[in-house]
Amino acid sequence: MSDILDVIKTRRSVRKYKNDMVPAEIIDKIIEAGTYAATGMDRQSPIILAVTDKELRDKLSKMNSRIMGKSEDFDPFYGAPVVLVVLADKSMPTYIYDGTLVMGNLMLEAHALGVDSCWIHRAKEEFESEEGREILKSLGIEGDYEGIGHCILGYVDGEEPQCHPRKDNWVYRA
Repeated sequence: MSDILDVIKTRRSVRKYKNDMVPAEIIDKIIEAGTYAATGMDRQSPIILAVTDKELRDKLSKMNSRIMGKSEDFDPFYGAPVVLVVLADKSMPTYIYDGTLVMGNLMLEAHALGVDSCWIHRAKEEFESEEGREILKSLGIEGDYEGIGHCILGYVDGEEPQCHPRKDNWVYRA
């Protein structure tokens, strides 16, 4: 079993990926970690949309890029072949926190398994759009879900990012 503090201290956001696909059994383990995130009243409000289909992955990338105001040629997923989209049921008062904890679990488990990751924003705007709602509907996903984030997965193309020093005034004690 890995030391969780070591995993936390060494995980970094990667912004340049190789084309190599993450094996399905590894993706499944990462997703499983997400399903064990703490949620308000254990209601498990989030869902995870696992995108390995290149066509859908590229469609989400273009949507995300448009939201950023960038050219559709810009890839906000940095070439990562896997996108895990976390959405959460807005009927739960804790849905944003629940989805955020899922994102954290996904990134930590990915790192523990030797897979690189990064949290990419704008899932909220993507899935509030008509195009985003149509994607969910086409997958049989019904309900009032808000996009929390994209956890992109893959293998770093280049050097692993280095840790920045921790700020001096991080903790106050009373």
